[in-house]
Amino acid sequence: MILRAGFDRFLIVPLAASLLASCAVGPDYKVRGAPELGVPDQWSVTAPPQAEDLTRWWRNFDDPILTQLVEQAAAANLDLEQAVARLRQARESLVVSRAALFPSASGSAGVSRTEALRGGGTVITLPDGTVTQTGGGGSSSFSLGLDASYQLDLFGGNRRAVEASKAQFEASGFDYAATLLTVESEVARNYVLARAYQAQLANSRASLAIQDDNLQIAGWRVMAGLVSSLDQEQARASRAQTAAGIPQIEQQYNAAVSRISVLTGQAPGAVKPLLQTVQPIPKGPGQVGAGIPANVLRQRPDVRSAERQLAATTAQIGVAKAQLLPQLNISGSLDTNASSFSNLFDTITGGLFGGISQAIFNAGRLNAQVRSSRAAADGAFAAYRSSVLTALEDIENAVVALRSAEERERQFAIALDASTNSALLARAQYRSGLTDFTTLNTQESALNSARNGLVQAHSDRATALIALYDALGGGWDPTSDYTVLATEPRGTN
Repeated sequence: MILRAGFDRFLIVPLAASLLASCAVGPDYKVRGAPELGVPDQWSVTAPPQAEDLTRWWRNFDDPILTQLVEQAAAANLDLEQAVARLRQARESLVVSRAALFPSASGSAGVSRTEALRGGGTVITLPDGTVTQTGGGGSSSFSLGLDASYQLDLFGGNRRAVEASKAQFEASGFDYAATLLTVESEVARNYVLARAYQAQLANSRASLAIQDDNLQIAGWRVMAGLVSSLDQEQARASRAQTAAGIPQIEQQYNAAVSRISVLTGQAPGAVKPLLQTVQPIPKGPGQVGAGIPANVLRQRPDVRSAERQLAATTAQIGVAKAQLLPQLNISGSLDTNASSFSNLFDTITGGLFGGISQAIFNAGRLNAQVRSSRAAADGAFAAYRSSVLTALEDIENAVVALRSAEERERQFAIALDASTNSALLARAQYRSGLTDFTTLNTQESALNSARNGLVQAHSDRATALIALYDALGGGWDPTSDYTVLATEPRGTN
């Protein structure tokens, strides 16, 4: 075996690399605490301080159909499929980054054959005097080669790139969880809307039946000469207005049900049979433990994703700074050639090469990249703080909205009771001729308004409760590693 001279002098390179392995340019990422992010110790609104397990908050509504739909969406929603695809992409980017930490090698093999096309043969005189020329013959050659190269990560640029890719991969896992929360809450909101529209349709149809009766009574009284035809026309107009509102509610109901179908990964009409039976709006628990404000740093996946993005951009500063420093490359090769395959390994030649490169002039491009990376890190920190403050805002708004809806429920319940009594009294008086139709119509309109107001208050309370669960980061397990979905089939959460 023949090796090129100078091999020994390169043995010092691995030693130098090991001495510099612990060096990595650029700032090390430090986790920010709650005070640095502007997180207060307490809420500015009254909220139960105890924390709850909100992993499957929809089960607190005690509605089997709601539970079925939310968990079906968690398993089949197409937005989640896209989030998993992005997670897989981030994982492969991490693999690519890690590959730079290892040597690369490539092999080659070749066979060649040469033949003389003209001339080059041997002249032979035969016994009969004939002169002929043999072919020139031919030759074959075989070759094998192995090339390897390695860029020593002297200043940690490649390690910072891996650090950035790993943080982005983890951020993609949290992005998946954030999408999961959005899907779950959207299914629940549309389910509440669907049940509310069913209640409104029932109210409108009950009101329409009463107005049909009023129109008949007004017609009898006109025929008896007790009232003018004005009563009959007022009754006819009121009935038509109520009837005109029913198709709009039906359209809204259809839109809510269709949205639920799509969120569960099905065609728009797929869940209509499941919701066909009218059921009340799910009520849910009386209160939800909000915990302390600092919980959002752990419980909200969008906040944790923003924190990982900050870690990634911080690592990118080191990647940019490493480009300013010398780069050491080592390459080597092994080659063999022979005229026959059996002799291929008789002689092997090898070489080892090392080279250092250093940027001397680049018109400020590399320094600008460092400054750009620092600016990106500053922006990521601002985005992180913004996500934290937005999460706090979402929670406090949901707490207030829930309390407001509960108060409106109580007041509309009183209004419904009073309106029901007033409408019954007005109807009896109109039948007896003690009041006019305008009074009756006003009282029955107030009754219908109170009914729909109470339905809306029930819907608002359920929606505010869903919003609070979502704002608190309910619907996922913060202790789970969602990055495993990049390599495992996705199922229910």
